[in-house]
Amino acid sequence: MNDPVLSRRSIRKYTGQPVADDLVHRLLVAATSAPSANNEQPWHFVVIRERAVLDAVPSFHPYSLMLRQASVAVLVCGDPELQKSPAVDYWVQDCAAATENILIEAAALGVGAVWLGIHPRPERVAGMRRLLGIPERIVPFALVPVGYPAEEKPPADRYDEARVHRDRW
Repeated sequence: MNDPVLSRRSIRKYTGQPVADDLVHRLLVAATSAPSANNEQPWHFVVIRERAVLDAVPSFHPYSLMLRQASVAVLVCGDPELQKSPAVDYWVQDCAAATENILIEAAALGVGAVWLGIHPRPERVAGMRRLLGIPERIVPFALVPVGYPAEEKPPADRYDEARVHRDRW
């Protein structure tokens, strides 16, 4: 059994083969199927295919060099104004769930992806805003490069019984 949750790995090397629009659409449908506090769905997505844009990200995000091989990336953004209670930033959890759904769906579809953190790093947030013309109220949260894998990684076994507490700490 190939369980996409257990077999999913961060893939940072891609073949350069284009990822079809219908596959990207499936990633976005998976993202929007994520749980959301109060069903507020405070997310927006920017699909980036333009080579010059993908190649510009490493100028402000030092861990994003794989974008030069990826054929597409999805920027997950949060809109705190969509929250019913602006005092509580559940948009962060909602966007994290959407990002993880993209990663799991990518694994299920046979493409590679990796989560690049944008928020809460001010220089990365500002860089994405500048590069893509993102409104000030929208927060760039995570960037997910996607491509056909040029590397294989075995499943990670991270389960640690010592970190599992039953009924009490």
